[in-house]
Amino acid sequence: MPRVVVSASNDLSNDQRVHKVCSSLEQAGWEVLLIGRLRSDSVPLNRSYATRRLRLWFDKGFAFYAELNVRLFWTLLFVRADAFHANDLDTLLPNFLCARLRRKPLTYDTHEYFLGVPELLNRPRVRAVWAGIERWIFPKLEAVFTVNNSISELYASDYGVRPHVVRNIPLSQTGPMERASRADWGLNETDYLLINQGTGINVDRGMEELLEALVGVSSDVHLLLVGKGDVLPALKERAEYLGLKQRVHFVPPRSYEAMMQLTRMADLGVSLDKDTNINYRFSLPNKLFDYIRAGLPVLVSDLPEVAKVVRDYSIGSIVQDHRPETLARAIEQMRTQGKQPYAEALMRASEALHWESEVEPMLERYRAL
Repeated sequence: MPRVVVSASNDLSNDQRVHKVCSSLEQAGWEVLLIGRLRSDSVPLNRSYATRRLRLWFDKGFAFYAELNVRLFWTLLFVRADAFHANDLDTLLPNFLCARLRRKPLTYDTHEYFLGVPELLNRPRVRAVWAGIERWIFPKLEAVFTVNNSISELYASDYGVRPHVVRNIPLSQTGPMERASRADWGLNETDYLLINQGTGINVDRGMEELLEALVGVSSDVHLLLVGKGDVLPALKERAEYLGLKQRVHFVPPRSYEAMMQLTRMADLGVSLDKDTNINYRFSLPNKLFDYIRAGLPVLVSDLPEVAKVVRDYSIGSIVQDHRPETLARAIEQMRTQGKQPYAEALMRASEALHWESEVEPMLERYRAL
């Protein structure tokens, strides 16, 4: 059985895209080894394929990325492999070097427009290093994948290489789906529950304005913030200042299924990224498809990729700005309408949007190998 070695820079626990890729490759007849990092708070993994997590001395910054790349290079150089699969620019260099040295095929999956991430906007020297690596390697790649058409167009403009698009869509729905209990969260069945979930509750995601909007809507409107992010401490302080402590519920990261149980408990899914950088402008967050799978209508900002899905399937409302009064009006309108007007459209979208068909271009690449 041929073996593919997949690399990621995170601890693998909550990276659903990488997990789905590995599972699909395994089902297609490949032996899979997934390599990531081990953090102090990492939870044990229980996967059908092999995993290995590197324990690193450094946790962030230049030292972390330098150590990660060196350790990953030496690991990939000697591990048994018939193909390499790199996820994002921070694992590309060691994969590229080892693929060349060992004369093995390399597949690259870029989950975002890496040079456009907010963390690099005001760090020109750091960005220049990553840009140099990308500029050197990207035109030499034979198989590149990314998460939506807008990002694919950006790379095609930069390097003349157009990545294949594999959107990060959930697996097909199978069997009954469990729903968390509202009573466990002190909520009534008549309360109207908003949810924002994911690992990137950071600046410019619209959560500050969403808290302000809650002040202007009915007191039975609650918000679940599920996940982690840089702005959570400030959001907690703001919620208390605004008198929203009983209506805004902060939930730490959970397993995917546990998170989806909370999502199914909600009435409205929100995705309110701002157009403050190129990566946010062309984002297509996983949570949008999670909301669809859970049968939730959505409230989203008017960004090209997100708004296109909402318009194509008529599954929610699109706001033109992030003023609290604009968000409050949209929330009240959606609350008045309820879920029922969107139920049929959400079902159609859920049936049409599933991972098994989305991943086919990547599987074609591996069949060709």
